[in-house]
Amino acid sequence: MAESKTPRSSGSGVQSVERVFELLELVTDAGGDVTLSELASSTDLPLPTIHRLLRTLVSLGYARQLPNRRYALGPRLIRIGEGASRQFGALARPQLKTLVDELGESANMAVLDGNMIVYVAQVPSLHSMRMFTEVGRRAHMHDTGVGKAILAQLPDDTVRGIVARAGMPTPTEFSIGDVDELIAELDRIRERGYAIDDQEQEIGVRCFSMAVPDAPTPTAVSVSGPISRVDEAFGERAVPKLRIAAQAISAELAS
Repeated sequence: MAESKTPRSSGSGVQSVERVFELLELVTDAGGDVTLSELASSTDLPLPTIHRLLRTLVSLGYARQLPNRRYALGPRLIRIGEGASRQFGALARPQLKTLVDELGESANMAVLDGNMIVYVAQVPSLHSMRMFTEVGRRAHMHDTGVGKAILAQLPDDTVRGIVARAGMPTPTEFSIGDVDELIAELDRIRERGYAIDDQEQEIGVRCFSMAVPDAPTPTAVSVSGPISRVDEAFGERAVPKLRIAAQAISAELAS
């Protein structure tokens, strides 16, 4: 019996779906808004096809055209993204709870969201003095443990582009405020395999973080707490457990 083949003509629904998601990912990778010509230079799709697909996305609310004629992600994607984040966070909660049970400090998971990170899950510590991060909160990447763990997975040119668009505020005296200093820090993270936020986002708080390997979007997990408890000895215990949690989450995502 002859093998059936998926149609690949320009009218194929399957191919159209692939093209739509390719365009949405290109807009996301560009920081959230692009010109038609920028999209055309980033894909092999014909310009008329790009224009037709964008018109459809705009009409459905999944994209919007700005007054300066650039195209941006649309508001209808927010509900889809929030639903996916909740599902993603629910998948990770058992591993985060294990981290809290074993280490006693709050555990978080965050994903790349444009030029920022967004926290998608947390299991808080039982200590009265603990680190609390609201799920759904967005934060800069250069001054957070999860953010630096994610940035360390990206090429330096991509990191520089993210920083150029998002800026580098310095909420504490320990925050990194120079992109070259950040790149040097990312090299150290790549070498040792984990990131540390050493009072860079909030005075008195330290965080150890590690990227989740092979995640569909750049993702990291962390444990954080007051520096009186989260010290070097804590880090020696935390890093192997973070690695186990990150690998377990990766396996869950692949199943």
